Amino acid sequence: MKSSVSRALVAASVTVALGLTAACGSDDGGEKPSEPAKSVQDPKPSATKPAVLSAADLEKAVLAKGDLKGYKTEKLSAADMPAQTVAAEPATCQPLADMFMFATDPASKARVGRTVTGPDELDATITTLALLAHEQDDAEKVMAGLRTVTQKCKAYEHVGSKYRDVAPLTAPKAGDEAVSYKVVGFIEGQKTPMSFTVVRTGSTLAAFYSINLLKPKEFGVSEKIVDAQIAKIEKL
Repeated sequence: MKSSVSRALVAASVTVALGLTAACGSDDGGEKPSEPAKSVQDPKPSATKPAVLSAADLEKAVLAKGDLKGYKTEKLSAADMPAQTVAAEPATCQPLADMFMFATDPASKARVGRTVTGPDELDATITTLALLAHEQDDAEKVMAGLRTVTQKCKAYEHVGSKYRDVAPLTAPKAGDEAVSYKVVGFIEGQKTPMSFTVVRTGSTLAAFYSINLLKPKEFGVSEKIVDAQIAKIEKL
């Protein structure tokens, strides 16, 4: 029973994260974020620009079985990460809408994705992550765009769904720079905060999305998962 519930939650979370079929709606009583200590990690200066990782490199770098004891990872298919993006309203919020599908502008050269669950089967928190290979200038441009939009965008509509209460969150001290934020939607009749963290390491972006369908207030991207993923990228 536990395993079937877990599989159902994973499937539901992936669908929501990629913005394909989940029905979301706004709620004026959306939860207000706690005051963030710092919403972004400032970029570190880089003397040289690293090479763009290939799809094969990303497969080596992404979290896999055994990297996090007790955690389960599952691969996202190409269909789960569509290349085509859909316009958001207002257009200023487009970077947030794109990140639901791990898409960016400028577009990445290659992408890989995973879902991560565990180690407690009763924990309904599900994290979806993707590694995005860019030219470093493009990666920095994506981060700058996210940094700006999380401050200016408060609500938007995308693929017929409405999202509100966009707010910056405290970013982890990871990689060369990081941005964290939340978006509130309405999922299965309940107000559900969704947490995002994007970390740049050289020219590679590691994007994380977290949701808890059973206990919506218990949301947030696990620093343990972020740290493990960034450490693996940096070992390449």
